[in-house]
Amino acid sequence: MQEKALSKIILPVRAKIVLGIILSALSAISKVLAFCLFALIISNLVQNEIRIDLLVLAGVFVVAELLLRMFGFGISHKAAFELEQILRVKISSKMAKIPYGDVISLGTGELKKIMLNDVKELHSYVADTTPYFGSLSVLPVASMIALLWLDYRMFLVSIGVFFVGGFILMFAFKDNTKYRQKYDDATALINASIIEFIQAMAVVRTFSNTDNSFNKYDEALKNYADSLKEWLSFSSLSSKLAIAVLSPLPTYFALSVAGAIFYLNNSLMLGDFVGCLLVGTGFVSVFMPLMMLRNFIMKSNAAALSIMQFLNTKELFISPLPKVPNGYDLEFKNVSFKYPNKDEFALKNINFNVKNGEIIAFVGESGAGKSTAATLIPRFYDVSEGDIKIGGINIKDIAMQDLNNLISFVFQDVFLFNETIYENIIKSKPNATKDEVINAAKAANIHDFIMGLENGYDSVIGERGANLSGGEKQRISIARAILKDAPIIVLDEATAFADALSEEQIIKAISNLIKNKTAIIIAHRLSTIACVDEIFVFKNASICQNGTHDELITQDGEYKKLWQTYQDAQIWNIRGKNAN
Repeated sequence: MQEKALSKIILPVRAKIVLGIILSALSAISKVLAFCLFALIISNLVQNEIRIDLLVLAGVFVVAELLLRMFGFGISHKAAFELEQILRVKISSKMAKIPYGDVISLGTGELKKIMLNDVKELHSYVADTTPYFGSLSVLPVASMIALLWLDYRMFLVSIGVFFVGGFILMFAFKDNTKYRQKYDDATALINASIIEFIQAMAVVRTFSNTDNSFNKYDEALKNYADSLKEWLSFSSLSSKLAIAVLSPLPTYFALSVAGAIFYLNNSLMLGDFVGCLLVGTGFVSVFMPLMMLRNFIMKSNAAALSIMQFLNTKELFISPLPKVPNGYDLEFKNVSFKYPNKDEFALKNINFNVKNGEIIAFVGESGAGKSTAATLIPRFYDVSEGDIKIGGINIKDIAMQDLNNLISFVFQDVFLFNETIYENIIKSKPNATKDEVINAAKAANIHDFIMGLENGYDSVIGERGANLSGGEKQRISIARAILKDAPIIVLDEATAFADALSEEQIIKAISNLIKNKTAIIIAHRLSTIACVDEIFVFKNASICQNGTHDELITQDGEYKKLWQTYQDAQIWNIRGKNAN
């Protein structure tokens, strides 16, 4: 499976890789031929004869070896950069095609590993490893042929040393795949724990003490160290012994002793003796580099498999014959949904209609399903059962770009880019004029704040809006949504983290945002949705009540309980006593 993944991943640059391997192989052959010519030159010198033609030919092979090796590596490096670009484009494109929820569930640590680490691993494989395939696979064969041509006895000596080392090395790689997988899993866990710790730094500093702040990261490091120690303890002794035997020195020693005996018996000429020493280690000298390449190949296989698994993630269904909605009415018809790899339904048989221009609200306890229902509208996930329609058309049959243009989603947890305020707002409508951006900011009650900054709209807001308060970030995100001017608005607890003053400003901004729009508001502050056209109360993944605020408040049901709880919370003072 891994080998197939690697082969498939490198397919776009395979021609360049093969050319690089061929050039490297020819370079190795040129090297061996040069050594053979050196042996002939020495034999002639012993007989007081100088062959100029052999010297010239040897020089040609030396130059050929250098040029072929240089061009081989140059081509492989170009292929590596090309593959890196291709893979990053594919991964980015895939992220846009799979459900947004699947991207979130992968986590930033895994996404970083795929996009950066795994792609970089394949870059190194193509750039540095593949040329060695050519030279290291051809060099031992060419060396042994040359050694056999020079003296078969010396060939037997060299091959004997290799088999002894190879037999020892077999034990070092027993169960190697198992230990490699444990090592890779431990590395991925470290990546995830580092990212989580950095993102949660504020919480860690506020609530954690020195002893437990790094517990999760420390456990990941211990797990990594234990897996590495287990791997090394299993293979250490046999590996060290094999490395000692398969290094060039033992083979040189064996060839020197055997060659000296043969030379003193006048059964081996001096030139052939020197030639055997030059090419005799060709087999063992490439063995340890090949073992290192094997490690690179295994890491590359794992990286390729990781990328392929992500690229094979099921994409959202895209209709081959997209349809255009007739209006902006929204309908949920027998909608049920369960998250991937979950057995229980997060939504069960949800039905409701929202007419064009109506404002509705979803309320309910945490985990009741209201946010899940909202995320299905822009197809962050696809429904498991039933249909969602806009303007009478199933959203699966609407082109994704058209669906994106129909919906603005204002999240509870606002994400802003580490760019200027102007650049953050205009992202929803890249061709907007400056006046349109300013008007959107005014409608979102954020223009005056922006103009009070030293650089105004050109102020850089910091990573994830670090230089702004929660209310300010939320109003910028609302300005972005106002500029987009989508006919359907989804607000997921947009006032959740706002103080009283910010909440008032945000509510005014929201009023401008949803004017003449079809709007779905998810709220836990029930006072903000008392005047909506209809309220849907979620409980246990289903809608248990619906109606206006005035209707629901008179009924003995879930909404009345939520309203009473909300009212009680409003009059609770800091000491835990009722103010009255």
